[in-house]
Amino acid sequence: MAETVDDLTINYEDGGIQTVKELDKKVLTKGAWATLLFRYQDWNNAKGEYGPDKYTIRRYQKQNGEYRQKSKFNISSKDQAKSIIEALSGWVGED
Repeated sequence: MAETVDDLTINYEDGGIQTVKELDKKVLTKGAWATLLFRYQDWNNAKGEYGPDKYTIRRYQKQNGEYRQKSKFNISSKDQAKSIIEALSGWVGED
């Protein structure tokens, strides 16, 4: 497990193949609870290549000096990401 927020990653390797490739991350909050937004790609065995970009929001809690994942929300497509952006922009713009 990671000791710092900067060490958190969703990269994952299985059988010598990187099945989840992290492309970017944004730290949304730090502290005892950390929230991160990741952009990533999954490996497609059938095609032998990485699939389209996906996004996930992950919450981590620091316990005993290490961050542990507590929850996640996967955004599976660019269309879903755009819908979330549109909704949030509308709400934030209401100030």
